[in-house]
Order: sequence, then structure tokens, then C-alpha cells
Amino acid sequence: MTKSAAIIGAGFGGLALAIRLQSAGIATTVIEARDKPGGRAYFWEKDGHVFDAGPTVITDPDCLKELWALGGADIAEDVELVPVTPFYRLTWPDGTVFDYTNDDTLLEKQIAALRPEDVEGYRKFLAYSAGVFREGYEKLGAVPFLDFASMLKAGPSLMRYQAWRSVYSIVSGYVKNEKLREALSFHTLLVGGNPMTTSSIYALIHKLERDGGVWFARGGTNALIRGMVRHFERIGGTLRLGDPVAEVITDGTRATGVLTKSGWHAQFDAVASNGDVVHSYDLVKGHKRGAAAARKLRRKRFSPSLFVVHFGVKGTCPEVRHHSILFGPRYKGLLGDIYSRGRLADDPSLYIHHPSLTDPDMAPPGHSTFYALAPVPHLGKLDVDWSVEGPRYRDRILELVEQRLVPGLRANLTTVFHYTPQDFAHDLGAHLGSAFSLEPLLTQSAWFRVHNRDDVIPNLYFVGAGTHPGAGIPGVVGSAKATAGLMIDDLRS
Repeated sequence: MTKSAAIIGAGFGGLALAIRLQSAGIATTVIEARDKPGGRAYFWEKDGHVFDAGPTVITDPDCLKELWALGGADIAEDVELVPVTPFYRLTWPDGTVFDYTNDDTLLEKQIAALRPEDVEGYRKFLAYSAGVFREGYEKLGAVPFLDFASMLKAGPSLMRYQAWRSVYSIVSGYVKNEKLREALSFHTLLVGGNPMTTSSIYALIHKLERDGGVWFARGGTNALIRGMVRHFERIGGTLRLGDPVAEVITDGTRATGVLTKSGWHAQFDAVASNGDVVHSYDLVKGHKRGAAAARKLRRKRFSPSLFVVHFGVKGTCPEVRHHSILFGPRYKGLLGDIYSRGRLADDPSLYIHHPSLTDPDMAPPGHSTFYALAPVPHLGKLDVDWSVEGPRYRDRILELVEQRLVPGLRANLTTVFHYTPQDFAHDLGAHLGSAFSLEPLLTQSAWFRVHNRDDVIPNLYFVGAGTHPGAGIPGVVGSAKATAGLMIDDLRS
């Protein structure tokens, strides 16, 4: 083929789309604003530590392996994926510990210790999760919803699984112990959703992890990004770094190319954006579609942001698992603070990432690398000066980690820095500093999400968290498969 495509943004979605297009013979150029590829999967090297910005939970490795297989290659040539077990260690303030795993014997023993009657309820929930996984992920995860008729066609199967109910509501119908309800519903937070309001279809994440496992890329998530770039360039793709796109050029009907802030410009047969969906439409300056679509999107509900503390510590901390969830004393109330009331909680729940447990090279000898992540309201709900509030909140989070997980932590810190909602907005162009784009409500899913191909400009496409199926590595890689199918068909016609 002699067709060409530009992709704005070198995040997971953009790179997955680029590999698919280049593998199909479409000359593909990825244009990235920052000095490194990765988007939200950026990284820093400080004082001998490697700090991944996130995401750090890799599931469904087959969706990644498929990208290499398109060109007859093997992901193992570029990336070493290592299984993580347990998937997560969950803890509560009263000292309860629950290792979340796909080892049935261990899992059911822990469930029985909390409430014996919930063992059978869990088995029924697992069967439910398998059903929504089949309908929502396997059948629809890489299918573009371009018209309402496609939504109606999927409706009966989704309604059969009561998609209008929340994940927490569904879980609560199967198990009665509150800690188990939290353990089986928190996953929606990993894709920006409130367990109390996110469609029960997202319960599929449990089955996704059970079947595919949870994985770590040796060297960090950034090593997976590097592997994707290496493969993309090996098959002839072009990556342009450190040059933000300033405009998607149109001729009044179609996208004709891109212009960057450096003044570089080029013509392309198709343009796709892996950037924030509001920002992406803001780039369409010469067509009324850009401003109109951005204005409409600003009225939608966006996922929260994140506050992340990265820190290095003396000592190897072997007792701290690779992934830990520290539930706070509140669950529903905390979620209300984050999603509805716009309050910065003094008692946050935390996700702790400890990659040096699995890969000691992520830290200097005899040291550990960590980050602690707290979901927080986005900039549209919480109006604070993060240059002032950030250091205070950082210290509060470190205090909680020391109390709950790493005794003596603050006395043994060797390096520490934090990342705020304002950084998400500044570095990533994220609308309201949202960490996951549109909130995954039923009314903002599938056809109701940003379409993989624009409805007005026929050769403008979208990939990533703001499109179907949504956030998370499997989600954005699935969006790349859906978008690539459209682009390849369109460019061949």
C-alpha cells in the first residue's frame, strides 16, 4: 500500500494502533509531545531508581502478544513478562489481610475465614463475571460502535447481565461480608470508575485477571513501551518525539495532515489521536466540528485524577508484595468524596506499587522502589493550589504507608517526589486533570463514548481511554484493534 497515517500520541493505544497499521503496510508516523514515548506510561530515573508513572498492572498478555504476531514476531524478543502472585495483597485498618489470587484453594480458604457462606456466593459471582467477560470483552471489546443500531444489537445480552446495575450492587447480591464486597468491586477504580455507579459489565475484570493473570514487564512498564517502539520501528514505522501537535489540518471536509509546534508539517491520508479526547478536538481548528465536539465533551462526566507519591527507601522490604491495596476506614463515603463532593480525603485508600520486589534492578542495591497512589477529585471538582496542597498530602500518604505497611519508612527515605492532577493536565493535556478520560458509566460506554471514527470528518480517528472500550491496558489495546480495523478498511477502499 502507498497510504499514510499520522497518530498523535505514543501511549499504549497509539503504539498498538501504529503497530497494526504499519503491519498492514500503511506508512505510519507517531508524533509524541514529550521527550519519551509512553503517555501515561512515562517513567523517571532518579538516584538509581526507575519510577514508572503508571499503569503498572498488566493483564491479558495475549492482547499484547497479538501485536507482535501480526508481523510473525514474538513479544519475547523485546519484552520479558513476569507473573505477579498474589495479584494484590489487600489490607484493612483492623489488620485483616487478603491475598487476591487465582489459586482457588487459597482464595476460598480466605473467603471462608471472613464468612463461610460467601464461598458459594463467590463461585456464583465468578460465573457471572465469566458471562459478562464473554459478552462484554471477548465479543464486543474490539468492535467499534459507530451507530445506535450497533448499541441496540448488543443491548439484549448486556441487559441479561443487568448492565444498568453497579458493580458493587451486583457483588453485594452474591457476598455479604463487606470486606469481600470491597475486594470484588475495587477493580473499577483501575479504569477510573466508581464501584457504586460503574456498570456491572465491568465485573468482567475479575474474570480477565483470573484467566490471564497479572503480569509485570521486567524493567518496568516503560520496558513494555520500549519493546513496542522497537517492534514498530523494526517493521518500518516512524516515531517523532518532543514535538507537540499544534493542529490537525483539514480542507473543510477531510483531515489532510498535521502541524507541530516546531513548524514541522506533513500530509497524511488519515489522522488518529491517542491524546485526551477534548484536547484532540481542540486541535481541529479549521473545521467547525472541532469546537462543537469539544464543547459537547466538556459537558460529560470525567473520571477522577490521581495523586501519586514516588519514593525510594533503604532496605529491600521483602514483606511488601508487588501490588498492595490499603483500604481506608471508609469505602462508600470515600468514593462519594472523590466522585461527587470533591473533597480531598484525609483517610484515603491507597494502591502501593513495589516493583523492586520482582525486579531488584528497579532500585540501587539494598534499596526499594515504590509508589503510593490515591484517587482524588479532578480539577473540575476540587479547586486547590496543588503547589501548596501537594507537599502536605504527600506527607500524609507517607505517614499512612509507614503506619500500615513499612515501619520506619520516613526515616529511611532516600528520594521522594509526587505527581498531582495539575501535572496530568499540564504534561498530558488531560481535561480537568482526569487520569482515565470519560467516566465509565453505562451512559458513557460503547456508542455513547467517543467513536473510534469521527462522525463528521471521515478520516479522523480516535484510540485510547476516551474511546470504546475504555481505560486500562487491555481497554486501550482493544480500542486500537477496533480503530485499526476501520482505518485499514477505509484506506483500502
